[in-house]
Amino acid sequence: MAAPDPSLDALRQRRNLDFIASGAEFDFGAASDCPWVPAELASLRADSRGVEAVASGGLTAEVLCLRVGGRRYAIKKARAECLVRNADGQTSFLNELQRHAELRALALPGVLRPLYGSLQLGLIVSPWIEGNSPQRFNPRQTSQLLETGCALVEAGFFEWDFSPGNLLDDGQQLWLFDFGYQYRFDPLTQFNSAGNGRDCPQFHLAERIIGRNLSGQLLELDAGAARQALGDFIAAALTTYSGLRQRLAARGATAPVLAWLDGLIATWREGLDHDPQRLFLQLCWQAHASDLEDDLRGQTCTARTLQRADWLVQTLRRDHAALQRSGALPAAEAALSSTALLAHYQQLGQQARCLLIG
Repeated sequence: MAAPDPSLDALRQRRNLDFIASGAEFDFGAASDCPWVPAELASLRADSRGVEAVASGGLTAEVLCLRVGGRRYAIKKARAECLVRNADGQTSFLNELQRHAELRALALPGVLRPLYGSLQLGLIVSPWIEGNSPQRFNPRQTSQLLETGCALVEAGFFEWDFSPGNLLDDGQQLWLFDFGYQYRFDPLTQFNSAGNGRDCPQFHLAERIIGRNLSGQLLELDAGAARQALGDFIAAALTTYSGLRQRLAARGATAPVLAWLDGLIATWREGLDHDPQRLFLQLCWQAHASDLEDDLRGQTCTARTLQRADWLVQTLRRDHAALQRSGALPAAEAALSSTALLAHYQQLGQQARCLLIG
């Protein structure tokens, strides 16, 4: 029997690992646009002349704020070894360079345009954004994030990581600037960049935002405020997805893609109109379970990971029957007894505690 075709992930990982192993350069932009010679920028340290601040919490790189001639620049320097312990992590800096090189010409709303990048120097030079990561999305930020994400989808870019550290708001615009986990796909024939593009329908723009970001915000709210915040986001996503569906249809999207979008839209409308608590339970369970799995796979567990694990365990203890009715559980988990499923997530929580990175 013939072996199955390799997944989009496997093909991309192999291609990028081979490129890195070759020692070849990948760069974009012009060195003349940089405030200093790129090699000097790559050697910057926290105590170097002109460095005003350092953000060292990134898993792939650290970012220095450099002031030169009255202007500030973000100098992103790749770590010698990425802290994400899998192939996606090991190729994330190259992947980010590739995405920036492709996105520069598109001028999409809310997408930062770097000045220069080099794989061999481990360097990306960008204008400095004077802003902060949103702690709780307001209506403008929600609208802009969905608009930017939708523009990326329509251009064939699937962003997996909308985590708080990858978003900055300057008071007028919410910016995306880190694309280490953004991959190419065909929005007319595929749902996303996972598997073969058509066999993982659970992953999509709104799901990624909820999973990597919004669901974490909800953990800081009381139950009523959390339900309201998620409901407001889904209401905004409904408008975004309806427009996305129309535009993809006009471009000739396949029937499976359109039916998939129709199904998401119908599920959200039904949930908001008739059973918001069930929709909340379904979306939050899927978000926390998916993010816990991501962090365990990359060995990048944080205090937030433990909060997610605790939420999953407490929800199982309190609402197992409601979870079963909501359809949130995948088939393998739905087949388990409540005791077995609880033990499974308690074990995952313990694994997360053993893999804490900060």
